Amino acid sequence: MDVLLLGAGGREHALLKAIQASPECGRVWAAPGNGGMAGADVAPIDENSPAAVARFATDNGVDLVVIGPEAPLVAGVADACRDAGVPVFGPGAEAAQLEGSKLFAKRVMERAGVPTAAYASFTEEAPALAYVEEQGAPLVVKADGLAAGKGVVVAQTVEEAAEAVRSCFSGAFGEAGSCVVVEEMLTGPECSLLSVTDGTTVVPLACAQDHKRALEGDLGPNTGGMGVYSPVPFVTPQEQAAMETANEKVVRTLAAMGIPYRGVIYGGFMLTPEGPKVLEFNARFGDPETQVIVPRFKGDLLRFLYAAATGTLDAAMASWDDDWAVSVVLVSEGYPGSYEKGKPITGIEEAEEVPGVTVYHAGTALADDGTLVTAGGRVLDVTAVAPTFEGARDAAYAACDRIGFEGKTLRRDIGAKALRGREAWEV
Repeated sequence: MDVLLLGAGGREHALLKAIQASPECGRVWAAPGNGGMAGADVAPIDENSPAAVARFATDNGVDLVVIGPEAPLVAGVADACRDAGVPVFGPGAEAAQLEGSKLFAKRVMERAGVPTAAYASFTEEAPALAYVEEQGAPLVVKADGLAAGKGVVVAQTVEEAAEAVRSCFSGAFGEAGSCVVVEEMLTGPECSLLSVTDGTTVVPLACAQDHKRALEGDLGPNTGGMGVYSPVPFVTPQEQAAMETANEKVVRTLAAMGIPYRGVIYGGFMLTPEGPKVLEFNARFGDPETQVIVPRFKGDLLRFLYAAATGTLDAAMASWDDDWAVSVVLVSEGYPGSYEKGKPITGIEEAEEVPGVTVYHAGTALADDGTLVTAGGRVLDVTAVAPTFEGARDAAYAACDRIGFEGKTLRRDIGAKALRGREAWEV
């Protein structure tokens, strides 16, 4: 089975490794790929161009297109591939609005009866600011559209919330900030629950917990993710069931609206005292969640994705290793703000000599002389799998210390809070 994989991050590198491990895997192309995605040929196309992707897939006899990032989904790449008769893993543009528009997602959740935060939406600055003053803090301010995980501000004061509103309407997030959603702030630990669906069957994956803030102690601005672990030790069976049901309800509701959903539905949940409530939905595999979910997946991932793309999904195709997985993200100095690129990277082979460790490339590239260099904010995902949570954390950090590049930055507390138990979020 020949595969075209769209994307260039750690998520795509993790998917690539798992796809290549399938005995049914033939040739794999990546568009655009990154400096560590060996074994995949580079497809010289724009990943966000529906026509270009569909044409390449048909011209090269591609059996499955796997879409990693959200932008190609919202652009309609999956629709173009399906129209051309090519199986594709990922929802169409209309369904991808679940991530592409937070307001659309809220309305779907209301229709589905899925618990979420109270909210209001605005297309003008003045009424948004008036609402902030009326509600008081804390509040969560979100740019409605895609903002690479950075368009969300958790505001502890009215002044912070007002500044976030002004930032959106001033163009800080481009068109994504032309509509603003202001929500009540939910409390509790966060948890991600991803499910794979062919539009009818919905198969839950393993839980994971991301660390979105840039600084230790969950301080600083939101990022695309600084580290993650799986499973989540304090999730109760009742909470697990409630999250699975929420994902299923949304798939069923979209179908009732005439919007088929095929691919990953990613629920970001807050485990509140009243039960899990949805913070957001994403329409694709999480990054960095994929880097701990895929290593624990038991089964043939390529067959699993193909089944979802072709309407033949079976829950028996997915099971989970009992081991723990922890991934620490190494980022460029300055991320999520401005940062420099082109810094030589050393020590990856030495890092992977630590038992259980795999280093997934995210923001990397090969220089003209073949040197591996930094090419993004999130540079590498250092993932360790071990029989215990503590063992996985220790191995991940031991591997991180073997990798070097100028400005290397990381959080040293990935998973530390979870080791203290649920009460760590109740202080």
